[in-house]
Amino acid sequence: MRDIAFEASDGFPLHGTMFEGKGDGPAVLISSAAAVPSTFYRHFAGELLASGASKVLTYDYRGVTKSKTPKGWTSRLGMKDWGVLDFPAAIDVLKHAANGKPLVGIGHSYGGLALGLSNRSSDFVRYTSMASLNGYYRNTAVPFSVFAKMNLIALPLALSLGRLPKWSGIGEELPGSVFQDWARWCRSPNFLFGDARTPESKYFQSVRTPLLAVGITDDPWGTPKAVDHLLAHYANAPTTRLWLSPEQSTGGSIGHLGFFRKNHVATLWPPVIDWLLHEKVPDGAVQREEKRVA
Repeated sequence: MRDIAFEASDGFPLHGTMFEGKGDGPAVLISSAAAVPSTFYRHFAGELLASGASKVLTYDYRGVTKSKTPKGWTSRLGMKDWGVLDFPAAIDVLKHAANGKPLVGIGHSYGGLALGLSNRSSDFVRYTSMASLNGYYRNTAVPFSVFAKMNLIALPLALSLGRLPKWSGIGEELPGSVFQDWARWCRSPNFLFGDARTPESKYFQSVRTPLLAVGITDDPWGTPKAVDHLLAHYANAPTTRLWLSPEQSTGGSIGHLGFFRKNHVATLWPPVIDWLLHEKVPDGAVQREEKRVA
């Protein structure tokens, strides 16, 4: 693996890691959850290579961990920028490195939104959304806890400090403006789709890339209602639904982040990797009836 530096179309400097293997399979883009460092996905990237992927790219969104905001940068950092600007830049880097190999992708939580926001879904032959959802707080399993943590604790910190510190408990440090967007979306029943400042949400209807939408049964954020609300906006994507549970692996909790922990390498990972690299539909997955929307 090697560290790489590249830029989004607006000149923002981004950091990524390119994993290169001897396989002849597709090249894979891994797009992170909000406030999660790209290093969190290194074990999954290694298993993709071991299973035949030719290359895997992980990267940090602007303002997160290694993709630090450069001195003198004056443009506002918005949460939508991760999907509208950073995700396409990562696609271009991987596409160049792939040397004609097909591209597939897996997006964790926010990474499943990035596919729709980017207007670049046609670059992928397949895509997996992992624990991706409409984040309206009332869709979660713990609505009052989510609302209080985001709006009564984290938001005042972001507003007063101009950043959300890691010690807030949300995840990695975030630019304050990014967290403001996140909190605002989570207060709206329509999530980002009701935000006039995010007109790029219209591109979700343009996605026709086959999608494996994976939910986790003990994920307090990704309840069936929250996942369904998001998938309704991917109305034109041929979608296969798969729910994974702790009982299918170690029996311990998985939650919103746990799928990518390496203790699931022999249990939860194989069906998702087989679908990404070989288009094999996982056992227990259900194909959604297609309903085309103009």
